[in-house]
Amino acid sequence: MADIKAADVSKLRKMTGAGMMDCKQALQEANGDFEKATEIIRKKGQSVANKRADREASEGVVLAKTTADGKQGFMIVLNCETDFVAKNDNFIAFARSILDLATEKQPADLDALKALDLSGKSVEEAVIEQVGIIGEKLELPFYNKIDAASVTAYIHPGNMLASLVGLNQEIADTQVGKDVAMQIAAMNPVAVNRDGITQEVIDKELEIGREQARKEGKPEAILDKIAEGKLNKFFRENTLLDQAFVKDNKKTVTQYLQKVEKELTVTGFVRFGLKN
Repeated sequence: MADIKAADVSKLRKMTGAGMMDCKQALQEANGDFEKATEIIRKKGQSVANKRADREASEGVVLAKTTADGKQGFMIVLNCETDFVAKNDNFIAFARSILDLATEKQPADLDALKALDLSGKSVEEAVIEQVGIIGEKLELPFYNKIDAASVTAYIHPGNMLASLVGLNQEIADTQVGKDVAMQIAAMNPVAVNRDGITQEVIDKELEIGREQARKEGKPEAILDKIAEGKLNKFFRENTLLDQAFVKDNKKTVTQYLQKVEKELTVTGFVRFGLKN
């Protein structure tokens, strides 16, 4: 068996992030070969991942950022099992490394992101490796991006909720995009405007409205009118541009944007919350 020096163990630990004893055992098993030892650590990560496959990874972080020119925005979610790990600086740094890679390479979808090279291994392999290092089940379940004339990213304190919003014009005042991104985070709209609501959802809301009115004893002749009123309320509460602006509920988000610039509007948004 090779003579494993403390400096070698420390070097492997810096390379992999694994614990001291894990590194020492891996080096002993690999007879001092760093490449083989690294592979052993990675395989251990795979083993831990398999053992924890039935565990629920419901904690974690939601991170978002934009490109330097502010025309593209990216969001990723990295899950873990416990709040303790979710707040760990190394875990957050690892998640940020994935987000930085996504921002640089701009993959088309989650599968493409998982296949990208991250420090000599695929993102998917890197996540598995971190399972062995951290000792918890980790998952990378979500990735999305948007393009627009101006994109703003917002991460709510605690890293459990984030949003991206795209505007159709470049605006010098960055607070405008932030205000709308925070609106999205707080009010969780389902679409930009009424055109984004599917006919299936509209029909369902109308039926619910009619049934509610019927149970209240309203005449059949006015059920449709009442249902239309309830549908309009649904639009006001659930479509971003029709929502009351949270910083001034006397105006809608559309009115807020038009006060900044007459033709200013939202082209798209992304929102993800781990708890809501």
